[in-house]
Amino acid sequence: MKTPNIGISAENRQAIADQLSKILADEFVLYSKTLNFHWNIEGPDFHSVHLYLETLYEEQQEVVDTVAEKIRAIGHYVPASLEKYSELTHLTEKIKGGNDSQSIFAELLEDHESIIIFLREEIKPISDKWQAEGISDYVTGLMEQHEKTAWMLRSHLK
Repeated sequence: MKTPNIGISAENRQAIADQLSKILADEFVLYSKTLNFHWNIEGPDFHSVHLYLETLYEEQQEVVDTVAEKIRAIGHYVPASLEKYSELTHLTEKIKGGNDSQSIFAELLEDHESIIIFLREEIKPISDKWQAEGISDYVTGLMEQHEKTAWMLRSHLK
């Protein structure tokens, strides 16, 4: 692969790829958990929650794809194995609660908030330290998307 000539040094592109790989791992684990919850939801609100979870996992699948594309755009290969994701993620695949909507929403909220905190911590280094303002803007937008989902999940729990 030809080295990208995009105004970001090879060292900085490596650092960014490393951080984006952690983000990808978190996003993939969240995608997997959301899909699991979609398949296994039970309770009197099954239908509406099943449909909501479908929306969430479809949105999450798109996020996974765009993060992977960011890694490729800066000239690196994407970690694409469950083993690697489990090494890189800040989340756990272990399900803590039941298959009812309140348990599911609480767990998804916790994961979204964990991702928000991690993304918030990455914005400035990506921009200031590694000179990648566009990727920093992307991470900011990703954080805002998670903030909106977290707000909606929090609203379900009231």
